[in-house]
Amino acid sequence: MTKRRMNPEVDFFFRKAKRWREEFEKLRAIILQHELTEELRWGKPCYTFQKSNVVLMHGFKEYCALLFIKGSLLKDAHGVLVQQTENVQAGRQIRFTDVREIVEMEPVLKAYLEEAIAVEKSGVKVNFKKASEFKVPEEFQAQLDKIPALKKAFAALTPGRQKGYLLYFSAAKQSKTRELRVGKCMQQILDGKGLEDR
Repeated sequence: MTKRRMNPEVDFFFRKAKRWREEFEKLRAIILQHELTEELRWGKPCYTFQKSNVVLMHGFKEYCALLFIKGSLLKDAHGVLVQQTENVQAGRQIRFTDVREIVEMEPVLKAYLEEAIAVEKSGVKVNFKKASEFKVPEEFQAQLDKIPALKKAFAALTPGRQKGYLLYFSAAKQSKTRELRVGKCMQQILDGKGLEDR
């Protein structure tokens, strides 16, 4: 394996990291031993193969992680991949709380990186759930049934925008909160906009 070059555009991420700096630097050294290109995406170090995202490095309060973009397609022979939330369909993380864990796992990480690259080279795609497969919360369904224009506008949204709304509405634990969320989003749906569109 040839050691890849560090991308100077990504250096600022490592310089500004107060927490997890040592862990990030060790992960970077391991990743750059593979045929991946270091880029900055979403303000994070992202490693690509022929412009396709393969793995992303990021930090949280309790842990830092490598996020394998198509992690759901990896075999996970060592049982270390974590699905961040139940709604994440493709990505899987390997989490770390100490640089020693990374050092101990280096052979495993290298194997997972090689497998992730092989998945990317193969061209295999993740089979994402369609928007129609997501549960429509009853509070939203009631409004769709009551307002034909809302039903038509929602149906005209892209599948990704539909999923965004359905996940947002469903994430609320209480019916009252779901009703409030639906009420706040109705005009935006009628305007043909997604949850994040302004």
